[in-house]
Amino acid sequence: MELLRELLDLQCQHGYLADQQLEELAQRRGVPRYHIEGLVSFYSQFRRTPPPARQVAVCRDVVCQINGCGTLRTRLEQLAENDEDLEIVEVSCLGRCDQAPAVAVNHHPAGPATDPNGLLDDSTVPWLEVPRSRDWQVDPYRTVDDRYGTLEQLVSDIPALANSCISQLNDAGLRGMGGAGFPTGRKWELVAAESSDTKYVICNADESEPGTFKDRMLLATLPHLVIEGMALAGLTVGATRGIIFLRHEYSIEQEALETALEDARARGVLGSDAAGSGRAFEIEIFTSPGGYILGEETALLEALEDRRGEPRNKPPYPGQVGLFGEPTLINNVETFVLSVPIIAHGSDWWKRQGAEGFSGLKFVSLSGDVTRPGVYEIPVGTTVAELIKQAGGVRDGAAVRAFLPGGASSRFLPADRLDTPLDFDTIANAGSMLGTGAVIIIAEGRDLFDLATNLVRFFRNESCGKCVPCRIGSHHAVGVLERVADGTTSTNSLEELPALAQTLEQTSICGLGQVALVPILSMLEHFPDEVPRP
Repeated sequence: MELLRELLDLQCQHGYLADQQLEELAQRRGVPRYHIEGLVSFYSQFRRTPPPARQVAVCRDVVCQINGCGTLRTRLEQLAENDEDLEIVEVSCLGRCDQAPAVAVNHHPAGPATDPNGLLDDSTVPWLEVPRSRDWQVDPYRTVDDRYGTLEQLVSDIPALANSCISQLNDAGLRGMGGAGFPTGRKWELVAAESSDTKYVICNADESEPGTFKDRMLLATLPHLVIEGMALAGLTVGATRGIIFLRHEYSIEQEALETALEDARARGVLGSDAAGSGRAFEIEIFTSPGGYILGEETALLEALEDRRGEPRNKPPYPGQVGLFGEPTLINNVETFVLSVPIIAHGSDWWKRQGAEGFSGLKFVSLSGDVTRPGVYEIPVGTTVAELIKQAGGVRDGAAVRAFLPGGASSRFLPADRLDTPLDFDTIANAGSMLGTGAVIIIAEGRDLFDLATNLVRFFRNESCGKCVPCRIGSHHAVGVLERVADGTTSTNSLEELPALAQTLEQTSICGLGQVALVPILSMLEHFPDEVPRP
């Protein structure tokens, strides 16, 4: 963790990593130079050449493509031809799909970026700021002074606190909101049962999948619930140290998070006597060195241990053998946020919050062809059609052609399934998955083959390369799709993709390879007429 932090600090100071700096770091740390080179070459945040005076990073992924990133990038590249101080780069999703097309100017987020000339001067850049506080229903506290009240009421009896947290979460049926959907109370219970004296709690705030940005909003507007959820988890499982693993593109949200951590320490919520519990619990932020793969929990652990972020074989699972070999509880931002009102109000309250026949509340990232993209707090069981209506409908009054209910790794569904309730089981029964809760709406007239290719290209770009089938298979699939699109190969080539997808699913260590071809296969299933014809 400290080696990567020092590398990030060096780059922040100098703008890049020079050979001399790496050699000095190797000598100072007593670390082989090849190990440092392995880190620098793996993580996308590092660069080895001096940066230009101005760099504009343009998101290339699906939601920004829908919103014209290709045209924006082309026009910027034309401007850069005669300006040696301007560098234009393509990057994977910046986590700001509600501000598409999203850009970062010298690593500072901006958008929507519709005027390329406006990005050349700081005074005309559409800079993004920390979102204003919102009146979220899940926040159990009416005033700032009331915050952390749930924790403070329970800390006098730690065994009772642990029992209450686990039983309420189990009764509520809360599942992990990072994509996998593992029962939250069960995960806390498993880590609590481990006998080690050293345990960790990690908040996975590295959401990086196209269309997914709800955790970013929660970090900015409900950081106190992230902190309280982690503290409750720490006291429940017996951990004294918490780490928020934060994607580096969330710099402005990090400011809000750091302010909330300072406030929590000032209140005594964190520290050697956390909330007066007689037990220590502290939280620190670790800024990700970059890469979608780090959202996978074991790749995240590898990064924290100053290694390349390549997923581990499982079992053992992090709850048994996690950070530095110790039991580690890992949940994402939304899961920690939702745990607090459940523990505060009880599982019966939680069950009443859902639509008829459903339980609970859900944060959804909504983007694509909608009038008001953003993060929506909805009762579980709200249909996709109802969600679109809340967002002002489809942009320009167009009809929906298709949608992705759970982010880039979920299957395309046709418009006749817009009345499907948003819930793990109902979306699965409809033929896709809730995933990260990222709903992407695609209107009539869009090139679905091109968008599906874009999604497969994302997974190819973000493959860590550890698994040969994933590394080679995703590259081969993109090649096939691009050749079909430009007419240099027959559409019959698409017939090899199902077998290739099966190979990736069976042989990839992590979920990236297992879902890499899901977008194109589901598009071909539901929209075969979208295949380009020679």
